[in-house]
Amino acid sequence: MKLHSFVFNDFEENTYLLYDGEGSDCIIIDPGNNGTAENGELMAFITKHQLKVNRLINTHCHIDHVLGNAWVNKQFDVYPEAHRGEIPVLESCERVAQMYGIPYIPSPPIASFLQEGDTITLGNQILEVLFCPGHSPASICLYWRNGKLLFAGDVLFHRSIGRTDLPGGNYDTLIESIETKLMSLPDDVMVYPGHGIPTNIGDERRFNPFLTK
Repeated sequence: MKLHSFVFNDFEENTYLLYDGEGSDCIIIDPGNNGTAENGELMAFITKHQLKVNRLINTHCHIDHVLGNAWVNKQFDVYPEAHRGEIPVLESCERVAQMYGIPYIPSPPIASFLQEGDTITLGNQILEVLFCPGHSPASICLYWRNGKLLFAGDVLFHRSIGRTDLPGGNYDTLIESIETKLMSLPDDVMVYPGHGIPTNIGDERRFNPFLTK
C-alpha cells in the first residue's frame, strides 16, 4: 500500500491518500483541501496516478479535517465515513467556519458509521479502526498492522497530543485513549498525525512529555 500526504489549509492539516499503485482504488483520509489551488493539487495527483477514489474517511470532524469533504463528494461521488459521535461536530462546522472567517462548503452528512473493531479494506490490506475519543467526542485512528503504520488524526503528535479545550474534548479521556489503544502498539509503528511530522510509538512512549510523567 502506498501513501501520499498533503499539507492543506490555514491550519496546516495533513491529508492522506492511500492506494495500491497506478490505476488502483484510493482512500482519502481527512481531506482538508480548501480553495482552487489546493483542490487542483489534489486532483492533479489523483489524475496523474489514475486513482479511483472510493472512500472518504474522517478521523474526526473538526473544520480543518473536513474542508474538502464537499469537493471530494462532488468529484468522486463518495460520502464521509466517521464515528457516529462526530455528527454534532460536523454539524457545527458552518458556525465554526464563520467564526474563523474561512470559506466552507458544507460537508455531506456522514453516510457510514465507523466504530471500534471495524476494518477498512484496500486491495489485500486491512486498516483497523481504533476508537480514541478525547480530542473530539469520537475520534478514531486507523491502524495498518501489516505495514506498522497508524493514522492518528489529532489524537497523538510528535512530542505532543491533541488539544482538549474544544467542545467535546476531555484531557483525561484523551490520555486514556492514547495509553490503552496506542501505547499498546509496537515501538516501530510509524505514526502519521493530523498535523506536523511523522513519529513512532516507541519515541512517543519514551519522550512525549504528556506520557512520561
